Amino acid sequence: MCAKARRRFDSRLQMNRLFLFDVDSTLINEEVIELLAAHAGVQDQVAEITSRAMAGELDFESSLRERVGLLKGLSTNVIAEVQKKITLTNGAAELISTIQKAGDIAAVVSGGFDEVITPLMSDLGITNFRANQLEIIDGTITGQVTGKVVDRATKAKYLLELKDKYSPGKTFAIGDGANDIDMINAADCGIAFCAKPALNEVADVIISQRDLREVLNYL
Repeated sequence: MCAKARRRFDSRLQMNRLFLFDVDSTLINEEVIELLAAHAGVQDQVAEITSRAMAGELDFESSLRERVGLLKGLSTNVIAEVQKKITLTNGAAELISTIQKAGDIAAVVSGGFDEVITPLMSDLGITNFRANQLEIIDGTITGQVTGKVVDRATKAKYLLELKDKYSPGKTFAIGDGANDIDMINAADCGIAFCAKPALNEVADVIISQRDLREVLNYL
């Protein structure tokens, strides 16, 4: 369980903790696939599928493949435009910086797309991250993803991979949707951040205020 009382975040007291973050609607305010869909003229259709998938009503992998299929023919030029529209969640940069300054590890696992979030990871100084990869041929999104889809099982597996790599004293997972359930369950402390009911049901901590600095209250 997570401590419920605020304590000063002090690396001398708790070393080498691991924090694994979801991206869409957690670390950032947007759903990246919906930003891409806007350029393809299918935003409403994709948003409806996303909402159902995050509520746990649809299988994530099949829903992702359906949504990506709607992006078929989209030029990769839109990726740069989408990157410009991404905004960090309030308190995200401060929380990541605090974690890193304490000597702990901030990592990311996303059901979104590597091509879109890589620059953001660089800006935040995050080197451990995993996301889906769009298939791109001749500068065009084909409507397919390459490799294994980052679904809820993959997210939990990545947490365990990082745990094996770093041997942290404690693991934290922070997310907002049904696709985060397995990693929330796998972590020592699972934090539901402005989350769907399905995730709130399994989390150790529920944060309803949209400010990631609230996470500091449970360290």
